[in-house]
Amino acid sequence: MASTDETKLDQGVEQSEDRLTKKDLDTIWFRWACTHLSSMGWEKLQGPAYCWSYIPLGHKYYKDDPEARRRLMVRQAAYFNTEPQTGQLINGITASLEENIALDGGVSEEMPNNVKATLMGPLAGIGDSLMQGIIVPILLSIAMSLATDGSPLGPIFYIIAYGIVGVAVSYGCFRTGYKMGVSAIDLIVGEGARRIMGAFNTLGIMVVGALAAGNIALTTTLSIPNAGEWLPLQATLDGIFPRVLPLIAVLTTWWMINKKQFSPTKVIIIFIVVVAIACLLGVF
Repeated sequence: MASTDETKLDQGVEQSEDRLTKKDLDTIWFRWACTHLSSMGWEKLQGPAYCWSYIPLGHKYYKDDPEARRRLMVRQAAYFNTEPQTGQLINGITASLEENIALDGGVSEEMPNNVKATLMGPLAGIGDSLMQGIIVPILLSIAMSLATDGSPLGPIFYIIAYGIVGVAVSYGCFRTGYKMGVSAIDLIVGEGARRIMGAFNTLGIMVVGALAAGNIALTTTLSIPNAGEWLPLQATLDGIFPRVLPLIAVLTTWWMINKKQFSPTKVIIIFIVVVAIACLLGVF
């Protein structure tokens, strides 16, 4: 009996030593973080880069088992496409699953691809809302204010700030995915995902509104008669609805792009023509 217990203990210690180290995990994260969009094709999109990320894991666990290593590469090269930063959550979950598969932890070889297929859509929506809808506009607004009068501080700030924030989100999601494993699915799929998406969308709209009000300089020079005097129309508008002209410009842009399906280039040309004519007529 004692011999059996000692054997189980030895197996547990050996299995613990075979777990992925911090260096192993950092390598998997770093490989996909740097190459997720560098080898895309219409057939598998980010799949080849995902597969390349797991070559070190294959060498660690299947050095003497070419067939198992081949199966690992095949399942990790499957079609995959999501937002790169928050998508690292899926990469972390996959690393945890592959570790358990290699250590005979009772996980089937179909599980990693099932998880990837389930989560890549919801995380793409969450990631785009977070990164492109909130973080990027905020950083760009700060950069544009720093770039006033041609200062190089604007682009320098954006490059450094986005590099720090992007890496932090990416690495944090990867480590969270690895620690939580498949339990993270409950937070991302279903009602949880809808709540997160709703919160990010609302916050994104607020950010865009604040940026529009603070960065669009649109005023009118027209005057209106009032009791025998001429009052600036802009002062009257500000008294009723401050920054209403920038709001109209934003809503008009949204209407042309979203409802009329105009391209951004076409919208810019329309605004240039309209503003030029308005300036000639003394409206702006």
